[in-house]
Amino acid sequence: MKKILTISILLFSFFSYSQPNTDIFLFDLAKIDGKLILSNGKNISNNEGYDNQPSFMDERIIFYSGTRNGQTDIVRYDIETGRMKWVSATEGSEYSPLKIPKKNRVSAIRLEKDGSQKLYKYTIKKNVSKPLIDNIIIGYQTWYDEETLISSVLEDGGLSLYITNLTEPKNYKVDTKIGRSLHKIPKTALASYISKKNEQWEIRSLNPTSAETEFIAQALPKSEDFCWTVNGTILMGRGDVLYKLNPKTDKYWKKVASLKKYGIKNITRLATSPNGSKIAIVGEPTIVDKSDTKEEMTDEVEVLEPVLENVAWIAGNWKGKAFGGTVEENWSEPSGDSMMAAFKHIKYGNVTFYELEIIREVNNTLMLQLKHFHGNLKGWETKDETVDFPLKEITHNKVVFEGMAFEKINENEMIVTVDIKQKDGSIQKMKFNYTKD
Repeated sequence: MKKILTISILLFSFFSYSQPNTDIFLFDLAKIDGKLILSNGKNISNNEGYDNQPSFMDERIIFYSGTRNGQTDIVRYDIETGRMKWVSATEGSEYSPLKIPKKNRVSAIRLEKDGSQKLYKYTIKKNVSKPLIDNIIIGYQTWYDEETLISSVLEDGGLSLYITNLTEPKNYKVDTKIGRSLHKIPKTALASYISKKNEQWEIRSLNPTSAETEFIAQALPKSEDFCWTVNGTILMGRGDVLYKLNPKTDKYWKKVASLKKYGIKNITRLATSPNGSKIAIVGEPTIVDKSDTKEEMTDEVEVLEPVLENVAWIAGNWKGKAFGGTVEENWSEPSGDSMMAAFKHIKYGNVTFYELEIIREVNNTLMLQLKHFHGNLKGWETKDETVDFPLKEITHNKVVFEGMAFEKINENEMIVTVDIKQKDGSIQKMKFNYTKD
């Protein structure tokens, strides 16, 4: 009973808590003039509830977990005909369906009503299933070959990386504090996963034979899921935007496409077809603004590394107008792992308030922190209190923190946008138009 209760708590954390209304969108994927192009997007699940975790059986068939009668079951979707078929009909819920290599079987994680969880294998046509691995609690999986499974295992309140050899059979623990996204790396003998041991997550490779792991790239900040193209490019989503990075040629993430025009937000799972011509993207459906006709599908914007040298353009003495008066903000050049600024607002010939601001490197990212002072230098915040703005993204002309953004117009102009909370709890965006000599 105690074991079942423990498992139930873990499963609640990973599967049951606040499952969003997600759908699966299928796109054609092509590389034209060096750019990845998405086209012909359509919602292939189009179902209220949790439809997620797509995987390609081949160029024609996609498996995914779909909501039916209050639980999730395995769905088989035919790309050519647009027809879907339910593969499983058990009393439990199935997650992460995958075709088992060289076999007419699908593996999936079954969550039973009593809270127990095992990896099962299912026949594709006869709706017959039997346990495949039941001595570890697998949360997510990928097949390396027909006898080798790589999985994220639920233990100690998190996920650990395991290799299971089904011929022995035996489970080998490789790493801890990992993510849910597991994939083979095309044209190699390696797999890949996300390590969450550091503040900035890493995409790492795994050699299933030696169990050695190596760094590949920094993950896109605050993104959990990724996949590979056949040519070795990594794709990740954030919000309604898809990004790419080729570890061999790219230093920073680049924007591939905004999927807003397709009615997609909060991108999560991704999967590409074996020949790379299709991509399945999981996201939350939203209403498309028909008035927004701007073409965004081929816009590539490089996302830069979170280091001070990539925000050094902010340095200088900036002046502008705001709050019915004038403002001045003087930023130093980077030094000592930080940049520092003094800000003041003048109205009717008097200083109404000051700010002391810093941007500093911390835990492999950047943090903007500030303190406010009245005109007589009495502080707004308490002695040890600061107002903190974690970094979201850096591009060549924009630095976005949570609640504040700096946008470079040219060498002598920039716009600073600040989210200001109103008395009724709403957020008003305040723009400061700055110039410098």
